[in-house]
Amino acid sequence: MRVLHLSVFTLFILSISAFAQESNLRVGSSSRVQAGGAYYDFSDPNAVNMKISVWGYARNPGRYILPVNTSVLEAISYAGGPNDDALLEDVRIMRLKSDSTQEIIKFDYNQLLHEQSISKAVKDTKLQPGDVLLLPGEPRFYFKDYISITVSVVSTLISLTILIITIAKK
Repeated sequence: MRVLHLSVFTLFILSISAFAQESNLRVGSSSRVQAGGAYYDFSDPNAVNMKISVWGYARNPGRYILPVNTSVLEAISYAGGPNDDALLEDVRIMRLKSDSTQEIIKFDYNQLLHEQSISKAVKDTKLQPGDVLLLPGEPRFYFKDYISITVSVVSTLISLTILIITIAKK
């Protein structure tokens, strides 16, 4: 009888666990995030959706399911926006054409930040299924980073000097 209670209890716990995992994926906001991977679903159940990828210096790079006719700016917003290290003057879309050749489309999104008028190409560019949106970048060092590196090197040299002096005295 005790084994039966244990089996029923185990089955009950597993059912609750499965329900919690399932409801986490289906209940709540319109965005679903698959745990353990970079897969984001912002699909519209009443529209045609497409899969794209966001690579590089975005806050949340990964695979996205988005409604068709999503613009590049909207996709960058879905990805959490660019990191501080992103180079917005060199945003690229890698697109596979029907003849199996690859097309690279480049944009300068610094126009959005610094200029009064935005070119129509930047504003109205729509993504297509299978596109890869690339936000290139490079790590930037700030004054605090230089201070941190300098303090680390100086403290290491002081420690080595103290160690050598201690060893030499003995």
